[in-house]
Formats: sequence, structure tokens, C-alpha cells
Amino acid sequence: MQALTTLSSSPPAVTSPCKILKCNSEFWAATSGSHHLGTEEAPEFCTALRAYAHCTRRTARTCRGDLAYHSAAHGIDDLMAQHNCSKDGPTSQPRLRTLPPGDSQERSDSPEICHYEKSFHKHSAAPNYTHCGLFGDPHLRTFTDTFQTCKVQGAWPLIDNNYLNVQVTNTPVLPGSTATATSKLTIIFKSFQECVDQKVYQAEMDELPAAFADGSKNGGDKHGANSLKITEKVSGQHIEIQAKYIGTTIVVRQVGRYLTFAVRMPEEVVNAVEDRDSQGLYLCLRGCPLNQQIDFQTIRSAQATEGRARRKGPSLPASPEAFTYETATAKCREKLPVEDLYFQSCVFDLLTTGDVNFMLAAYYAFEDVKMLHSNKDKLHLYERTRDLAPGNMAPSGTPPALWVALLCLSQSWLCLL
Repeated sequence: MQALTTLSSSPPAVTSPCKILKCNSEFWAATSGSHHLGTEEAPEFCTALRAYAHCTRRTARTCRGDLAYHSAAHGIDDLMAQHNCSKDGPTSQPRLRTLPPGDSQERSDSPEICHYEKSFHKHSAAPNYTHCGLFGDPHLRTFTDTFQTCKVQGAWPLIDNNYLNVQVTNTPVLPGSTATATSKLTIIFKSFQECVDQKVYQAEMDELPAAFADGSKNGGDKHGANSLKITEKVSGQHIEIQAKYIGTTIVVRQVGRYLTFAVRMPEEVVNAVEDRDSQGLYLCLRGCPLNQQIDFQTIRSAQATEGRARRKGPSLPASPEAFTYETATAKCREKLPVEDLYFQSCVFDLLTTGDVNFMLAAYYAFEDVKMLHSNKDKLHLYERTRDLAPGNMAPSGTPPALWVALLCLSQSWLCLL
């Protein structure tokens, strides 16, 4: 099956309703134990392969130009030839294999090296944990508790170290707007000693799988496979990945149409990079590039002294709900009573998108902080003094004129100043 092995590591397409990932997962779930198939099992494999081909044909129109789709299509042809499978025949849906006794997915006796905290000696200091999160339009909280609002349209790396890679793809929320949100997420867990095989998790709008791309829910066939597990908390809305071998917890949610990401990771793992100088685009570590940050100080000097946004200009599709500064703040207080940066992000997102799901994204992002952040005194973040680097959010009490100016910047078609 080498022809299809590379599918899981293919980068996601920028913006596409292509559902090839679902086809891949179904096929691998049905055949993940089939690399030693005997002659008597070949018909069952061919049935799964024909079902896979049928699935890819159904999504062909929306997958034109998608690398993973074209790799799958070529791989299917190769496997058909290798296993002498006929293109005609039954195409029943793939069935998840039943795990035999002693299968790695049932093991609980993982070696100590596969449990990060247990591998610390009793006399050693406990590891220091850090948190990074991305949500909304999009707002980034880095491992150093820097809070930024960024543009970052397209594909960007959130994490890139010796143990895992995380990449997000952000797409415009509304036509004619620079407001973006996360529509795709790819997490690659690299193979690690006797603990886990390489595993890939991929999510996109309207597709939040409860399994890795190969259909499994743990780290593979190694002795410590259970040190990597994926758990579905709420179907289609909330999954959690525990990577105990690196002391890491990842939370991925779909709120409305878009995705949120949160992680708890030891500092040792955060800083495990071959060449730290090459990690300039590792957003969770370094933050967004300056030219991608929304700088409130610059916005303050924009042409919006008392900025009144008048709904004039070219007619574009209306947002789901129109918010004023007052109604947006009132709405955000329903879920976020403390006027910290999560509250301000909520107000910003309601003004720029009109989508109330962005309020829920801010709320859940803060709920994830409460669960994942190791320092309970740093849950809330506020604007500090003027000596902060550009890119931070506006202080509590930011005047409505500034928010209106920001709204005009994000959706210029709304404003005639």
C-alpha cells in the first residue's frame, strides 16, 4: 500500500469542499490490518478498494486540483492492478476491523518512556507547561502569553518541533473582507521510539473526524501506542488528543463553520527544535509576523476621529446579523463577563463578521485556557502599558470610535468616512 501511504502527509488545499479525507479514512479503517492479506482475504480487500474508488469519484468535481485527491486516484489504480481487483463487483461500504486480542489498541502497559511525566525522576522538578490557542478572526495566544490579532490568510504553521507539526489554513469569512478564520487544520505526530508511529489528524469545515487520517484512534502498532489517543467529546464539534509520550494535550473544536485550536505542552517540547533561528513562522512560539498583525496603535491614527459607520456603498451579501458596538458588547457579556482580551476579541469579531458563533468561539477558547493553562493567575489577559510591541489588543474601555475604525479597516465597503 505504499502508493497511498503519503496521502496522510499531503498538505491541505487552500479552500475546497473536497471530501477526499473522508474517503481516505474509511478505506484505511477498513484495511489497516490488511497488509498481510492472504489469498482468501483478497476479495474483501478488493471490495473495500472499489468502495474507495466509488467514494473518490463522488467527490471528483469538488476535488479538482487537490493533491491528496489526485494521489488517491493514482494509488487506487496501482492497488487494483497489484491485487488483480476487477473494477466491477460489490462496493459495500468498508467495515471497521474488529481488533484481535492483544492488539496494540487494547494495550495499557506502555513503557515508561512513553509517559512524559513518569519518565521524570522523583528528585527532578516537575515540567513547566505552556499553552497556545488560536480562535476567531483569528486571535492568537502564544506560548509566552502574548495575545495578537492577525490576518494570516492562507496556510501557516502553528507548531513545528521535533515531535509534531501543526498547520492551519485561514480563509475569508465574507466576500470583500479581510476578516479570516480557520477552515482547515493538520496535525502530524512524528514517529517516536517504541511509543508511536507517525500519525496525521486532519480537520476542515464541516468535517471534524474522531480518528486519525488512517482511521485509527491511537498511536499505531508500537508497544506504547496508547500514549497517543484521540477522544470525541461532542460529535462533530469537539475532539481531544492526548499525547502522553510528550506530555501534550490538544483540543480542536468546530464552532459554527470554523475551527479553534488549543494546546498544553511542556516547555521542553516547545523548544525542541533543530534550528531555533529557522522557526520564524512558528506562530505559537514567535507570534504572527509584524506585517500580519493588526496594530491597534496604527488603527487609532486612522481616518476615523469619531468614526461613524454608515451602511452605504457597494451592495454585498449581508452578514448573518448586524451588530453595533453597544449590541456587540452586550452580547459578549452574556458569555464573557470579564472585559479582558477574550471579551474584546468577541466584540471585534461580532463587528467584523456579524456571526454570533464567533462569540461562542471566544467563550470556548477561554474555557480551554481554564482547562489547559498551568498558571491560574494568567487566565485573563489585559492590555498592558504603551511599551508593548505592536500587535496587542486595545485596552479595556477602548472607545467605540476605535472599534468602528477597526470595522472599517476590515470591511472597507461598510464605511464612507
